Amino acid sequence: MYLNHFEYYAPRTAGEAFELVGRLGDQAKVLAGGTDLMLILKEKLIKPQYLIDINGVKEFQGIAYAAGKGAVIGAATKISEVEHSAIIRDKYFALYQAAGELGSVQVRAMATIGGNSCHASPAAETPTPLVTLRARVVIKSAAGERQLPLEDFILGNRKTVLGVGEILTGFILPEPAPRSASRYAYIGLRNAMEIDAVNMAVNLVLEDDGRTIKDLRLVMGSVAPRPLISAEVPAILVGQEFGSELVGKAAAAAAGEARPISDIRASAEYRREMVAVLARRLLQEAFDAAREV
Repeated sequence: MYLNHFEYYAPRTAGEAFELVGRLGDQAKVLAGGTDLMLILKEKLIKPQYLIDINGVKEFQGIAYAAGKGAVIGAATKISEVEHSAIIRDKYFALYQAAGELGSVQVRAMATIGGNSCHASPAAETPTPLVTLRARVVIKSAAGERQLPLEDFILGNRKTVLGVGEILTGFILPEPAPRSASRYAYIGLRNAMEIDAVNMAVNLVLEDDGRTIKDLRLVMGSVAPRPLISAEVPAILVGQEFGSELVGKAAAAAAGEARPISDIRASAEYRREMVAVLARRLLQEAFDAAREV
């Protein structure tokens, strides 16, 4: 479990970081929290020649919010900061819930929100609510900047669209719609330090009558190579009055959309059943919360 030999860099500015990743190319790895990266380094799954530690780059950190515009979260922001942010709790509750379930207190104090997406594990906690909340990623390099939806950033298991010389620098979350609420939950074998067997997030928006669903997004994690956005659940519920019969139908549809595998944490059949359970639970919770807004 020894690390391979590499050269270590600790840039203090974004410009320095972009210069390094551009110059050192695909022989370099970016280090933020390191809770995932250090494990795969020790296991010799990758052997980079250079390690670029971006923890000292202030431009990549912090949570900013502007009423009516939304929030910006730096990619190097610690999960613990997301977990304890009043803005995230009040405006983006599903993300607040997911942050509090990631690893342990010690892991959350080191892990970063950007690293959780860049590692691109199918069972990652925060990508599911971020996709549900329609987050966009900000990708920068010495050559410029581009933005795209998070669901287009993660391509599959351990795969993203990041090119050589690029760094994920932040997430942009839109202002929540009026009469909306989001919720997150997961299924695992234990209550802490667990890799999710299934996770899910829902964001629901109601019409003025407080009963009819105006907009809905349901995203599943750990049941496909990347966060899976349901197409059938909104098709069933949007434009309809919320009711148990329709919710049951939508939950069954979500289970049918899931593409899980069987592994040491759960069988594919169990995962599908839990998708339906979580869908019913979260749709009801989000509906109840949206009515109170």
